[in-house]
Amino acid sequence: MMFHLLPFLVPDVALWRFITFRTAAASLSALVVSLVLGPWLIRRLRSFQIGQVIRQEGPQSHLAKAGTPTMGGLLILAAALGSTLLWADLTNIYVSIAVLATASFGTIGLLDDYLKITRRSSGGLSVRQKMGMQFAVALVIGLSLMWLASTNQYNTRLIFPFFKQLIPDLGWFYVPFAMFVLVGTSNAVNLTDGLDGLAISTFAIAATAYTALAYVTGHALLASYLLLVHFGPVGELTIFCGALVGASLGFLWYNAHPAEIFMGDVGSLGLGGALGTVAILIKQELLLVFVGGVFVLEALSVMVQVASFKLTGKRVLKMAPLHHHFELIGWQEPKVIARFIIVAIIFALFSLTTLKLR
Repeated sequence: MMFHLLPFLVPDVALWRFITFRTAAASLSALVVSLVLGPWLIRRLRSFQIGQVIRQEGPQSHLAKAGTPTMGGLLILAAALGSTLLWADLTNIYVSIAVLATASFGTIGLLDDYLKITRRSSGGLSVRQKMGMQFAVALVIGLSLMWLASTNQYNTRLIFPFFKQLIPDLGWFYVPFAMFVLVGTSNAVNLTDGLDGLAISTFAIAATAYTALAYVTGHALLASYLLLVHFGPVGELTIFCGALVGASLGFLWYNAHPAEIFMGDVGSLGLGGALGTVAILIKQELLLVFVGGVFVLEALSVMVQVASFKLTGKRVLKMAPLHHHFELIGWQEPKVIARFIIVAIIFALFSLTTLKLR
């Protein structure tokens, strides 16, 4: 909105058009909104008795967290999407896709949270219902990308880290691939959301990395130097990513251990969907494995645990996802969180180095 209004209100100032300035403005706006509205939302959630329902099969130390206000993801999404709409170019199709995808995945999470609260149990949507909705949203996004590809506004090639010449074109196979990335990322972030501040802090790190990647992809000289697929308009997603970082940091202020509020599925599914969508739009889908390395490890730990138990009757970990395993071997929650953050930073830095290693 400001992108369209400010040139008319202050026509002699070109600062408003710079992506770097608007990214900083979006990030700060989202941060302020999160910090200011956080206490109000916590009070409102408590007054409506919207509290977290703890799984009985989880670590016993988590039972004390029952009743902590949840659905705080509404604050994150409101701050991030609101700031994006305020500072980004609203005519940009890539921004529109990212905003709608985030809102759609967040809506699925909101419905799941609502059912958990009304039923007073840890079971909301069934696995089939939740996955079905996620794949439906992902299919719409995939088909939208194919339409963009047909109008030369997108391409279905894959860029492999470390390999300059390996850029295969998937054609229509790109649709199921994009669906897998979106649903997988959304659920991976959801699985990571089990400790105070863990999911939001690791997400903020990943979003920061994609802020840099989005800017580089939209910059002709930098993209050419790093042998990346250059999409000028995709650079506008830098503002979206910056808003996500600001909103995440603001929410972390209240979600840090001991948490005053939890994000709920509305936050974890929405943020996971946002991360996957950005990765796809800027053609860094495969790099997501490194950028979101913590999320990948958390998801793999669940798959390995389930497969091991079904095949051998034995569990590899004391409990899955991975962060619960470390809790049960004696690590205190703050230590688990701090060490996972360190690992997330290492993954993010390594992902950025892969650009030049190509």
